[in-house]
Amino acid sequence: MENKDQFNIKPEGNLVYVRPVAVRDLPEAVRIQVPDLKLLYAVHGADGERLALVRDRWMAFSLARENELQAVSVH
Repeated sequence: MENKDQFNIKPEGNLVYVRPVAVRDLPEAVRIQVPDLKLLYAVHGADGERLALVRDRWMAFSLARENELQAVSVH
């Protein structure tokens, strides 16, 4: 995709991105807190900063709404 405005999504304001993250790819300090999970969902700000890790996709979108943010999925 050459044109980042192709889908009319502008990374500003209250937009956050939700994506799945394999627990095995996270630091050990995080892995030991979720020994029974293989996947978490990360909420990222428009600048790419990870804002939160949560148990499931539904929770990620709920967290965004509770903080007056608009969430979109990223694969």
